[in-house]
Amino acid sequence: MGLPFAESKRSTLGIEWELALVDRQTGDLRSVAERILEASRAEHPELSGDDEHPYVKQELLLNTIELITDVCGSVDEGVGQLRETALNVMRHCEPLDVDLYCQGSHPFAPPTKQPVTDKERYAELIRRTQWWGRQMVIYGVHVHVGLDDVRQAMPVVDGLLNYYPHFQALSASSPFWGGEYTGYASQRALMFQQLPTAGLPFQFDDWAGFEGCVADMQHTGVIDDVTEVRWDIRAVPRLGTVEMRVCDGLATLEEIAGIAALTQCLVHSIVESIEAGSTVPTMPPWHIQENKWRAARYGLEAIIILNAEGDEELVTDHLERELDRLEPVAERLGCADELRLVERMMQDGAGYQRQQRVAEAHDGDLRQVVLDSAARTRTSING
Repeated sequence: MGLPFAESKRSTLGIEWELALVDRQTGDLRSVAERILEASRAEHPELSGDDEHPYVKQELLLNTIELITDVCGSVDEGVGQLRETALNVMRHCEPLDVDLYCQGSHPFAPPTKQPVTDKERYAELIRRTQWWGRQMVIYGVHVHVGLDDVRQAMPVVDGLLNYYPHFQALSASSPFWGGEYTGYASQRALMFQQLPTAGLPFQFDDWAGFEGCVADMQHTGVIDDVTEVRWDIRAVPRLGTVEMRVCDGLATLEEIAGIAALTQCLVHSIVESIEAGSTVPTMPPWHIQENKWRAARYGLEAIIILNAEGDEELVTDHLERELDRLEPVAERLGCADELRLVERMMQDGAGYQRQQRVAEAHDGDLRQVVLDSAARTRTSING
């Protein structure tokens, strides 16, 4: 049985924003997601039974919600939808004295003590993955880009893998874990890959190779269906998209806009290159794996491997040249302003750097790290 790839308009977008719920006074995680979800559902009287809110979704932990968009034609449209949904959610947070927080992890919450949402699929995840599954106090931003031909899917995954360290370095925002400084820009990247179907994707020559892998995993009981394949970059057959899931959580809509624009431009340029008869260059898996580790460890200071020959360069230097190359693509897609935000992200520094500065300024008080990030999110949403 194959995996049908849904019809999707080229270079359309969908964005997903995972957010923790934190106490406004202490920065502690608050397990009140069900109350937020219930209040959000009440705004839609047309929903019945177990119908989910169209844009506010349940997550593994009761301290987490996820905001999603419709299929959008532009980055601006997608970010606008996220803002509108977040403004509504913030109204429901207000009486609970709760703020929205998004970085790669919570810096001091004890991971194994966070209550899990009472759903069978989450319970099965914990039963299977045990200690590692109970560590998943992590938050990310995911970007879907539509493809109008299934034959593009695997080459686009390969192409995005070449930019894995760029996305990881830009978004890295989890230097603390369980109250300790880890020395890594992104603890989340290395934590999430411990789940059996997470981490770097396998690479396939064509769609049939991906279908065969999924069939094998289902046959051997690794997964029940393709949605349980949680690779960092993956094809999503039911949506007709490729999903970029590399990024740590991002505090602001401006950062999300930059990441979404970079993703959209890269996918569009890869597809154009394929249609022009070019082959997507790939690197050996050991280069890709090393790039992931370097970006998780060193963030914006990572020296990355650029190609199969092993040439290396500072990730920000390479990214600056790529932004110049992608500028005409961004103009055609209508996201030139958003793509320029990536340069500002490099200039301002990533989340892990900001967290370290805040912690140092407050004598290591990690509560201030959370409150600072939550304040940035609140300001960004309010525009």
